[in-house]
Amino acid sequence: MSFAGKRVLVTGGGSGAGEDLARGFVAVGAEVVITGRRADALRAVADPLGARWVVGDVTDEASVKSLFINAGPCDIVIASAGAADSGVMAKTTLDQWNAMIAVNLTGVFLTFREALGQFRGDGRLIAIASTAGIKGYAKVAPYAAAKHGVIGLVRSLALEVARKGITVNAICPGFLDTPMTDHSVQVIADKTGRSMAEARAVLEGLSPQNRLYQPSEVTAAALYLASDAASGVNGTCLTIAGGEV
Repeated sequence: MSFAGKRVLVTGGGSGAGEDLARGFVAVGAEVVITGRRADALRAVADPLGARWVVGDVTDEASVKSLFINAGPCDIVIASAGAADSGVMAKTTLDQWNAMIAVNLTGVFLTFREALGQFRGDGRLIAIASTAGIKGYAKVAPYAAAKHGVIGLVRSLALEVARKGITVNAICPGFLDTPMTDHSVQVIADKTGRSMAEARAVLEGLSPQNRLYQPSEVTAAALYLASDAASGVNGTCLTIAGGEV
């Protein structure tokens, strides 16, 4: 599998799944541009890889337009930027709700909308969603609502662009072994009095395979969806969850 001559933009590329996606696409010859809000994190990932980085905020319309101008025309755009929060609905503030919708759903909308206008022909749009976009989990209602929205966006847009040589798909992993999940583990530990190991086991136990999933598994799925072999795969949600959903 070679992506020589292809330019790939990865949002949220400074850590977690986005960082692994950058490494994976560089390894197969693509020109990779990563974006995020923290220049130091982006530089630390991009410079050793020979990738480019652009500071950008996917929740800000002007920033998204600017980052595409700076990146140049892309062939593959992966919306990986995201954040998680948890809490019972009765204590969830409007600010918390808006924050989850902004980064996890509006960010995908703005990224994909801008990407459509700069494709040079065929194109690939991939959203890193979640099993929370397919099913519910207790105490993460705003996050789950946002991810459900991403799946709806992907399915609708896929039909809109199906005859243009563009595909739109989502990858829906369960809990990944990333810093974002580490934060969730810390929250569980703080709120329940469990040890970090016990809190981690709670999330692992949601998987029929009793484990967290690796970012490399997401990258492998993205490489497939971005390849010519997946030219007929459109409007799907490729789930990495060990049979959970």
